[in-house]
Amino acid sequence: MLSPGEFVLFYAQVGEKKCANSAVRLFLAAVLAGFFIASGAVAAGTASYGLDNPSIARVVSGLLFPFGLIMVILTGAELFTGNCMIAISLLERKAGPAGMVRNLAIVYLGNFTGAGLLAAAMAFSGAFSNEALAVYVIRSAAAKCAIPFGRAVVLGILCNILVCAGVMCSLCGKSLPGRAIGAFVPVSFFVIGGFEHCVANMYYIPAGLLAAGLPGCAGLAREAGIDLSLLSLGGLFTNLIPVTIGNIIGGCGFGALIWACHRRPA
Repeated sequence: MLSPGEFVLFYAQVGEKKCANSAVRLFLAAVLAGFFIASGAVAAGTASYGLDNPSIARVVSGLLFPFGLIMVILTGAELFTGNCMIAISLLERKAGPAGMVRNLAIVYLGNFTGAGLLAAAMAFSGAFSNEALAVYVIRSAAAKCAIPFGRAVVLGILCNILVCAGVMCSLCGKSLPGRAIGAFVPVSFFVIGGFEHCVANMYYIPAGLLAAGLPGCAGLAREAGIDLSLLSLGGLFTNLIPVTIGNIIGGCGFGALIWACHRRPA
């Protein structure tokens, strides 16, 4: 595997290439990443919605969700949260602030598109005709919309420290099993810890909105004691804005810390 110092030099070049990619290529690769992360969310939710013990449900989700990031890394897709580590390229003077902002903006939109498309596909394919699953999806979305701003920022910071640690550990590996395990463990920790990932929420909240719009599902959710007052497009952005801020702080901060600890001597 690469040493941390070797990783800093390697990722500086990776970030430079990411910033130089065409807008179309970035967007399409980001759509793919959004779809993969949302797929991890689908698998985690479908496997755990019937579990009454919340601790066991989190562990099951933590064992399944990370495969989304593994697919992102192995296919070369573009993920907003992981790309916050372009901060390393910035500090190594391989990329400029404008290039980093351009990359993150395009990738964010692409991730939103990919995750939103899967949420729509799940709703209109009849996947939420399972009433218990529909209520679970609505409950998850409503709970995310109700997180206070400050708490969402902190949960976003904690999440992306672990996501970027997963990206680093994965890219340090030189074999397929090593790269997969490197991505798996930190992401599993963030899911079990209940931290907030903006790209995952690009699936969870639209899926909850669409499920609540299906005939009878909103009534079932209210009977289950779910407060739907905050579950709306406004609630979506009320969650995404602070979580995205937190993810940026956590990811860029992690990248800067790794750079400061392991950069080449001047």
